[in-house]
Amino acid sequence: MTLSYEPGNSVAHRLDPRTKLAAQFGVALAAVSHTTPRGFAVLTVVAALALWAAALSPIEALWEVRYAFPFLVAGPVVAGFTLGPPWIALEETVPAALSSYRVVVVLAVSVAAVHTTPARDSRAAIQHTIPGRAGQLLGIGVSLVFRFLPVLIADLSRARVAMRARLGTERPLVDRIRIVTIAGVDRALSRADRLGLALRARCFAWNPTLPALQFTRLDVPALALTAGLFVWALL
Repeated sequence: MTLSYEPGNSVAHRLDPRTKLAAQFGVALAAVSHTTPRGFAVLTVVAALALWAAALSPIEALWEVRYAFPFLVAGPVVAGFTLGPPWIALEETVPAALSSYRVVVVLAVSVAAVHTTPARDSRAAIQHTIPGRAGQLLGIGVSLVFRFLPVLIADLSRARVAMRARLGTERPLVDRIRIVTIAGVDRALSRADRLGLALRARCFAWNPTLPALQFTRLDVPALALTAGLFVWALL
């Protein structure tokens, strides 16, 4: 599975994309407002509900965002590092670790939303919520990211496989990172050029006909939970 839409019939698949968009904002706002262990415990339950609704296991969701984990782990280590004994200051490490966990919770909810929402529906949700050219610009950006990101991840995976096939694993770590990074950037720039040409060839429109969106009774409890998150974040 890649970080992209997967057809299905789960509860989250049947929710209106605007509901899922609001839920992501609610979780992110609550995660910023409540940085205590108790707050994160509540947000963990919310993230677990989102993954359950999307028919995703926590392991599957975390695997999709595995590229972010080196940075999330490095944050607490760097924050707690000292130039002398005891070398690691726990009083500095714990807040940084909680901040990293906050990102993990938000990412888990986002993975559930991406997994259950077509890129076209995500664009429609943004443009229905934010009027004018600003909404169109944001909708286009989100739509392109959802379509482009899985391709870039696949390119990086192929670059790593090719490097291993050529005994690249025997090189120093810095060399391996440099090779994969250069290959990834080169392919990203090449794909960006082809994407621009494809958009022009297809008469790209700022305001195309978007799919109709409609709330259902299934959205009511999800919207109620989202409203509770917003209120909790503001208290």
